[in-house]
Amino acid sequence: MVPACVNPMDMTGRHVLVTGAGSGIGRSVATLLDRLGATLSLVDLSPSGLEESLSLLGSGRHRTLLSDLSNLQEADDLLRQAVNAGGRLYGMVHSAGIQEVLPAKSLTVESWRKVFAVNAEAGLALAKGFQSRKIYGGERGSIVFISSIMGLVGSPGAIAYSMSKAALHGMARSLALEYAPRSIRVNCVAPGFVKTALLERTSRIWGAEQAKAVESLHPLGFGEPEDVAHAVAFLLADTGRWITGSVLVVDGGYLAR
Repeated sequence: MVPACVNPMDMTGRHVLVTGAGSGIGRSVATLLDRLGATLSLVDLSPSGLEESLSLLGSGRHRTLLSDLSNLQEADDLLRQAVNAGGRLYGMVHSAGIQEVLPAKSLTVESWRKVFAVNAEAGLALAKGFQSRKIYGGERGSIVFISSIMGLVGSPGAIAYSMSKAALHGMARSLALEYAPRSIRVNCVAPGFVKTALLERTSRIWGAEQAKAVESLHPLGFGEPEDVAHAVAFLLADTGRWITGSVLVVDGGYLAR
């Protein structure tokens, strides 16, 4: 008798919190995890974005949660709301992020601190709360931070953004070691330039020629949000069960140049 085939990416019955789920990469992550059977708590600052994302999912088992992640004091309450709605968490994806394209001379303390708060500190606050016995389901847990190749290379005007994304890499490595005894893995996915609303806004600043030049730096062209979602799902599911403290680069060959 041939044994039944087990899908290592099956997420049925696993509750995952996804920040930044109202658009872009976060929405694509939610859509893919829904197809893999996960129960989702979708977090975003935009009510309309959350409703649109929810309408794309194929089940009534998911919930939306409004949150301004720059307010770090909300992290514990956000996790409690998620657990109350969908049970203890198996995984978390911190996809929420903001960007400030400014040269160093124009940066203000307030502007870089907000970028750092949303992109990095909110991820730490949520990861800190995640490991609580009241929050974490206690088996094969996984945390994924959405970083960026800008955390690995430099770019003029991306100082605050690069700082915040590089911080995620250091956080993930140390959290991975600390959380391993609890069977919680912690990793980053570092995308190249992906066709999201954020890239569209940035492209307007660049102009057509510069946008084409940036795309040419990716041998495989600009990515799609789904390309990043596939990597996230791989790390969340049992396919990534022996991977922790890593940065998975998904950049269409940008860093290979």
